[in-house]
Amino acid sequence: MGNFGEVETAEDDGVLLYGPPGTGKTLLAKAIASNINSTFLMVVSSSLVSKYVGESPLMVREMFKYAREHQPCIIFLDEIDAIGRRRSSYGEGETRECDRVLIELLSQLDGFNELDKVKVIMATNRPDVLDPALLRPGRIDKKIEFSLPNEDSRMRILKIHASGITKQGAIDYEKVVKLSEGFNGADMRNICTEAGMSALRAGHDYVVPSDFIKVSKVSAYYITLLHCFLLINIILNLLSGCNETRRSEEA
Repeated sequence: MGNFGEVETAEDDGVLLYGPPGTGKTLLAKAIASNINSTFLMVVSSSLVSKYVGESPLMVREMFKYAREHQPCIIFLDEIDAIGRRRSSYGEGETRECDRVLIELLSQLDGFNELDKVKVIMATNRPDVLDPALLRPGRIDKKIEFSLPNEDSRMRILKIHASGITKQGAIDYEKVVKLSEGFNGADMRNICTEAGMSALRAGHDYVVPSDFIKVSKVSAYYITLLHCFLLINIILNLLSGCNETRRSEEA
């Protein structure tokens, strides 16, 4: 395999991981952190927003300063939509400070000071609300989608989490997987956890096949409700955006 120097091209400095909740974005970051010989900074983006004017951009500068002093370094910004939303979409009360954080972040990603061996990974469930300036090449060079697991992937996830559970009887994994359409990785893990809880409530020290089936049916019901609420929320956000655009045009 060749390297970047041989083809005279620049390395990617920023990567965006996006997809529904529970699909493994943060889990991948943890796996990277445990398998590299580099400094790894894991930051929840909302923690960079302070109520004191000017303190938020300072935290961003200090974060990148520390990363440069300890390179090679990877900065993982989880829930980047907390500070990376389109600058016109904030409410009036939080506009200024969040804008300052975003502007400072943009400057650090592609300003006068080169990142050198500092790489940035960002994760979000809402790529649609991110500011276009943040997503442009040179700041975010790669965008990787984490979609919901397919049937084969759900089967593998289920077996991994079920392997440590004391069971009695043959578990019909295929039936559980069929009932779990639309589930993410976290949901599949929760099936195993709840199956164990169901066994304990029944006074057993082992899980039987019916525990898995019962939990899967209940979980499927609640997941369907959750998807309906999320769809309603998306529609309301779209309508709100249309109204905001209409008011701007009228003004």
